[in-house]
Amino acid sequence: MNRREFTQLLTVGAGSLGLTPPDEQVLAADAPGGQPVDAAGTPAADGETSSLPPVTIEDYRRIAQTKLPRPTYEYIAHGSADEYTLRANIDDLQQIKVLPPLLRGVAEPDLSTTVLGRKIAMPILLAPVGGVRMFHADGALAAARAAHAAGTVLGVSSSAFHPVEEIAAAAPGPKWFQLYLPKDRSVAQRLVERVERAGFEAIILTVDQGEWKDCDRRNNFCVPRDMLIPHLRDIGFEQINDHLTDAEITAFNVQAWNLTMTWEVFAWLRSVTKLPLLIKGVLRPEDARKAVELGIDGIVVSNHGGRRLDGMPSSIRMLPELVDAVNGRAEVYMDSGIRRGTDVLKALALGARAVLIGRAYAWGLAADGENGVRGVLELLRQETALAMSSCGCATIGDVQRDLLMET
Repeated sequence: MNRREFTQLLTVGAGSLGLTPPDEQVLAADAPGGQPVDAAGTPAADGETSSLPPVTIEDYRRIAQTKLPRPTYEYIAHGSADEYTLRANIDDLQQIKVLPPLLRGVAEPDLSTTVLGRKIAMPILLAPVGGVRMFHADGALAAARAAHAAGTVLGVSSSAFHPVEEIAAAAPGPKWFQLYLPKDRSVAQRLVERVERAGFEAIILTVDQGEWKDCDRRNNFCVPRDMLIPHLRDIGFEQINDHLTDAEITAFNVQAWNLTMTWEVFAWLRSVTKLPLLIKGVLRPEDARKAVELGIDGIVVSNHGGRRLDGMPSSIRMLPELVDAVNGRAEVYMDSGIRRGTDVLKALALGARAVLIGRAYAWGLAADGENGVRGVLELLRQETALAMSSCGCATIGDVQRDLLMET
């Protein structure tokens, strides 16, 4: 496969990756139980992995690292190219300082809020993450149950590798579907119609497509055939069958997806669904204003977790400008870099209605399935409640920009 074909396969995430060569499914040295490495591939120090219960997102990451094959772990943990954007997402959040007022007397803050008119228990949503079935056999089914238990929204990737009907049936909580767009609009329309019938409450169109991660090319990372073929058929590509060779499936993937969308796609979506629409991947104020002009219901400020084009600014750095550009005409969300409850507080203070977490819950899923995702959500809920209490915020509406120091 040439470089151009490989790049196209990576462009729309796990659902369109090529197949794993049979003799490279999991290299022995990379099998679970091998020596852990950090996100940069450096071996962990002796004693760094603990059997104690996880009490931070970092703890969940380390456990996930010991349970996943190295190529799979690095697929979710790493970012594009030199990972400047991946690091900036975390570093820029850490650079923001909180200056809490004293003696406000708030012991048990109310974290509830609304998103697209739906009341939820906390402003922390599960982002659509591709390939979650590779991290745990229950994948999106476990995530759906955990999100429901936490009273929040599950974002479901087109590449979750479970049929939307199964995910909808796993738990009754609110779900949003993230759409990667097939070139064949009839296939796309049938998928959207299935999503609506299954009870999903919104469509997210991720527009910042594309990945160029050194680790994936180094590991020759691909989706296992026994997951990819059923997934493609479930999307609606009826021409995919078990008799196709790996090369034939790879060639099909290269041409099956729309990688050159324009703003026109939202008019088309409005013509085939009544569900609210969100656009994910916005960083420029003029794009946010365009989205508002088109009547898009929600905007997700995101650089795809640093997985797309390296060198882009962090999501938190761009959030205030985009909130100002939208000026209340659509709901604004943010993802990328959330690791602590104070990160949630900072995003809310800068105008986000809620945040979405991706890697954090994927690590929880890999660490302990549904219980791991529940643990991640509860951890962030507790930390956010503590941050609000410390800042004298009784409700989400009390979290304002004046809690943050000017930088």
